[in-house]
Amino acid sequence: MGEFLAEAREALRAAEAFCGPVKLKEVSNRRGSAVWKASGSRGVVSIKLGTGEAAEVTAREASVLDQLPGYTVTVGRFADGVWYVTPWLAGPSTWQVFRPLRKGEGGKDEALAAAVGLCRAVADFHADGWVHGDLQPAHGIHGEDGTVRLLDFAWSRRLDSTPWPTFDGTMIHLTAPELAARIINGPQPVATTQTADVYALAGTLWTSVTGTWPLDYDTVGLDKGTPVKAIRKAIAHRAVPLSTAMPWPAFQARLRYVLLAAPDERPTAAELAKLIEAEGG
Repeated sequence: MGEFLAEAREALRAAEAFCGPVKLKEVSNRRGSAVWKASGSRGVVSIKLGTGEAAEVTAREASVLDQLPGYTVTVGRFADGVWYVTPWLAGPSTWQVFRPLRKGEGGKDEALAAAVGLCRAVADFHADGWVHGDLQPAHGIHGEDGTVRLLDFAWSRRLDSTPWPTFDGTMIHLTAPELAARIINGPQPVATTQTADVYALAGTLWTSVTGTWPLDYDTVGLDKGTPVKAIRKAIAHRAVPLSTAMPWPAFQARLRYVLLAAPDERPTAAELAKLIEAEGG
């Protein structure tokens, strides 16, 4: 784990203004983007530092947070980048909630409730006029009161806004085929869509159930060494079949429908919540 950047001491001061003296724990650090958990006697916050190419990504994520109800953010710049501080969202991620189910230790009721909650959180986000752009199993946080909060808004945008100048996709394995095709064929900028979000949402839940990506790359000779561009091309052409792993057939049948449907035939996130909820009826 790395050391907190001395140049970003203003971020540390902002965290201490909220929490009091803090203890720092590095959560992630890759491609110029580092996240720290800062814990103090008065609270806990997240500090995100973006350097190099990640600096403007961090700045635009902070801009999104500043526009969302229920989120607060303090932002600043330092010599090599951008930082922001926001209250820490406590609770397990969707991936973590589904862990007992993946291990065969039960937890189906909890997983079902978490799936419905995640769909509703995405539906609310969409209803407010937003596209998330990077839904993944780690990007939903499930609170003790049953509420679900979304994370990682680096690729989020309002529907009525101009798309980011360039977009090459986020988690490749959860990229909707039509979005992959647009990235390949252009033109840029690529307008991310709520429909593509729903594809990623279904893929997120599939992965959370099975522990593997929804697409069966082995059957078409794609492995971990395959370049991302080749995987994206195969996804764009729907040349990769869905996985046949079905540990929860009734639940996954609803996800399978979403993952195979044409964009204009996919349910909305709110409709997917209702479809999934019916599994528990």
